[in-house]
Amino acid sequence: MKDPNPIKLSGTHPLNIIFVVYNVIYWLPIVLSFTTIIGYRAGFIGFFGIILFRAVANVIRNNLLTLEQAEVYPFRIP
Repeated sequence: MKDPNPIKLSGTHPLNIIFVVYNVIYWLPIVLSFTTIIGYRAGFIGFFGIILFRAVANVIRNNLLTLEQAEVYPFRIP
């Protein structure tokens, strides 16, 4: 069954901006540690923290929210 009112996201929609920032933050510790701006230990700790945050956010979205709440949840994977 198709949703009669699907969410249409334009390029400057706040959720799109959140998605971009969310993914940039995900890659930031890896890029900074490979370019030796930060140490490998700091990069690993930062990346682990981000992975942990994303895992908790996805568990909340998939198991604790209703379908309507999950559609507008900002950290969903489109």
